[in-house]
Amino acid sequence: MERDKKVTDNKLLHLKIKQIRQEASGIHSYELVSEDGKALPSFDAGSHIDLHLPSGSIRQYSLSNDPAETHRYVVGILRDEQGRGGSKEVHQALRVGDFLAVSRPRNHFHLDESAKKVILLAGGIGITPLKSMGHRLKSLGIPFELHYCARAQENIAFPQDLQNLSDSGEIQFHLDDGIPGNGLNISEMIEDLESGAHLYYCGPAGFMKACAQAATKRSDIHVNCEHFKAPEKEAGQTEVKSDVSELAIQIQSTGQKITLSRSESLIDVLAKLGVEVSTSCQSGLCGTCKTRYISGDVEHGDCILSDAEHTEYLTPCISHIKSGTLVLDL
Repeated sequence: MERDKKVTDNKLLHLKIKQIRQEASGIHSYELVSEDGKALPSFDAGSHIDLHLPSGSIRQYSLSNDPAETHRYVVGILRDEQGRGGSKEVHQALRVGDFLAVSRPRNHFHLDESAKKVILLAGGIGITPLKSMGHRLKSLGIPFELHYCARAQENIAFPQDLQNLSDSGEIQFHLDDGIPGNGLNISEMIEDLESGAHLYYCGPAGFMKACAQAATKRSDIHVNCEHFKAPEKEAGQTEVKSDVSELAIQIQSTGQKITLSRSESLIDVLAKLGVEVSTSCQSGLCGTCKTRYISGDVEHGDCILSDAEHTEYLTPCISHIKSGTLVLDL
């Protein structure tokens, strides 16, 4: 890796890997600092950053450290053998002293700091954003519970940091030895939450599905979550089918208009018009490509925008047009 290569994009940070630690089986933490030791852009609990990897890939990782820390960013990364290759590259290629281009923090998983009681529910590597929330809740003096679901003791990441949080919140570990039913009964736990509680959860797909199903039964609690991967479509779910002639994109500022087929992505069609939209995850998870639209019938595919935001914004990397013309505020 070239250590003296400078990043020309002023939106990106040029950070040095100060420390790499094994936090759990298959999980390493990476501490990133500025080259001159100056403070980094601040972040809120729940934020993530993009790592621009040597291969050219861009991957998003949640910040796990205390938002009060201005001198460093810490991310925890699980080596995923079944993933797209980003985590394997991080584990194999990055070394202490290397430099990376890193985005400024973004947040689509906001912590409500007016909450009276917060429950943090983590599955595996999903502990990373929730640990940051724990630090913030401790500093605010807000009571919280952290439930951490993992296979075994060696799969628990950041054990010392979590121990330090236990003087301000209730920390519980739920180990299942890889046997479904041996760990936390998520449905029962969520069912027992007091009315008005704030629930935040993050973890692998099966864990997320179980949390979502249990949470739908509790309209009296506040629920927020963050997906690491786009949820798989349920059996029987079908994509919206449209006539090719019905679909078009129009650029508000220039009046340019182009028709497209259902199989073409909005990003690719915009490129034909000479409109470049920044993308990263290509899965509707990071918000890099968030774009405002003036009018149109949109089939939203993201996992980050609220229903209110969907009336004004879309993520063109994963969303599409149901019918008619989509007018973009570009």
